[in-house]
Amino acid sequence: MQLVAPQRFEPCDAPEPDPSALQPGEVLLRTLAGGICGSDLQFFRGVRQLDADAPSHLPAAVGFPGHEIVGVVVASAQEGVHVGETVVGWATAYDAIAEYVITRGDGLTAYSPDLPAEVAVMLQPLACVLAAVDRLGDVAGRTAAVMGQGPIGVLFGHVLKSAGAAHVTGVDRVDRRDVAALFGVDEMVWASADRWARMLPDDRRPEIVVEAIGHQTATLNDAVEAVAHGGQIYYFGIPDERIYPFDLDRFLAKDLTLRSGLTRDRRHWLAAAGEYLAAHPALAAAYVTDVVGPDDITEAYTRAITPKPGQLKIVFTTPAAATADPLEVAKEFADASRH
Repeated sequence: MQLVAPQRFEPCDAPEPDPSALQPGEVLLRTLAGGICGSDLQFFRGVRQLDADAPSHLPAAVGFPGHEIVGVVVASAQEGVHVGETVVGWATAYDAIAEYVITRGDGLTAYSPDLPAEVAVMLQPLACVLAAVDRLGDVAGRTAAVMGQGPIGVLFGHVLKSAGAAHVTGVDRVDRRDVAALFGVDEMVWASADRWARMLPDDRRPEIVVEAIGHQTATLNDAVEAVAHGGQIYYFGIPDERIYPFDLDRFLAKDLTLRSGLTRDRRHWLAAAGEYLAAHPALAAAYVTDVVGPDDITEAYTRAITPKPGQLKIVFTTPAAATADPLEVAKEFADASRH
């Protein structure tokens, strides 16, 4: 699929990748499924790309924007990633909405064969959340709040609670009370972040605030307002703007710490996500709420930018996902390439 205009995808044909042209460390995947992430949505809306070297015009590159991917390895130049494996991870060129994808092998790992492809997609965002919570240090006995209870925010709540947080508050303008217990949230607040932050009494301010809303500059300052004196703020996600206006005076007066960062050592955290999901199998049924085929990509992204109760992770699948044997998928590609 190709994003040809703001909020409109169309099917297109593209040259089949040449497995002999893989660079060291690259892997060629036949896509089985992909997830829609909040960081993809600015591009769907038609907002410029933040990478100064990337083309900002439409139509976009084939398969763009999408980076959460599950696929079958049909060719590999990465040690430890083998032909015929089903893997999950990053499409490093943000081009996952395509039949074939070339990506870095160090951002992929095999996963439990018991997981359907559309569920395995969740291991990528879960890996990011596990890495982020690890940066916060020991959260046991601390109070925490997660601003934004979309697909990333609910995972933060669950991981913080599992790591021993004494009390987890979720805040969202969408009513998420139906999933609070499933994701370890002790108190779900149905309100805007600014209203919640202004109304908090000092003795209810959380020691940790995660900003998992994104796509605006105001909410980072709402986190500064909400967090307790001496607390931590974690900003999650890719900012839509390079420069954020920030209440530094308030930040300094409250002796706060601001953390953020990208997910490094991706194979490690993907493996950790697999272990986490195995330990909490109920997450698999609760997290992925919408599964669509490739012809419904525009509708899927439209749903993602208009969140509603009962809707969390939106995943797309491809016809290859119905293939029973991943080795057959790889073999078919190899046979076709030889001819």
